[in-house]
Amino acid sequence: RQVMFGMPLYLAFTSKLVAKGGQDLGATNQGEQGVNENAGAPYAVEMGPFLSPLGVPCQQPPWGYVAGVDLQTGKTAWQHKNGTIEDLTPLKLPIKMGVPGIGGPIITDSGVAFMAASVDNYLRAYDVKTGAQLWQARLPAGGQATPMTYMNSQGEQMVVQVAGGHGSIGTTIGDYVVAYKLAK
Repeated sequence: RQVMFGMPLYLAFTSKLVAKGGQDLGATNQGEQGVNENAGAPYAVEMGPFLSPLGVPCQQPPWGYVAGVDLQTGKTAWQHKNGTIEDLTPLKLPIKMGVPGIGGPIITDSGVAFMAASVDNYLRAYDVKTGAQLWQARLPAGGQATPMTYMNSQGEQMVVQVAGGHGSIGTTIGDYVVAYKLAK
């Protein structure tokens, strides 16, 4: 196929120095988003995406895409908005705007890419040649991890997604492993 599948992200982040004032900030460390202790320095660092009070990024969408690059020419073969704002704001609107995400795809022999990196708690399948979305399923929590695939004892291909959420992008936290059987 000679197509590289990726997820370009266009999202501004902010960093703010916060005086420690002698308090132990280790307990408040929330990963990349929130207050990070910044050991050995008099200031902690508060980091996170540049968001409005509604939780929407303060820049024009789209903020995330799925894209294919033709490896023969080095040019973008296709690019589509990835994901909805359904789990990004309190309004729960499934509007496809192209949202940020963390994670990567897995690509099957048949040329289908599975990815659940976006902030709207879905696992999606894409045609690697065209970028067309073929399928999606709702996850019980954020799927910010690369899916895996294997063949079960009956010779059927399975796709497995960990849905644990991710603090730095504020997705639903959970403790799930979800498996899907692919059609032949």
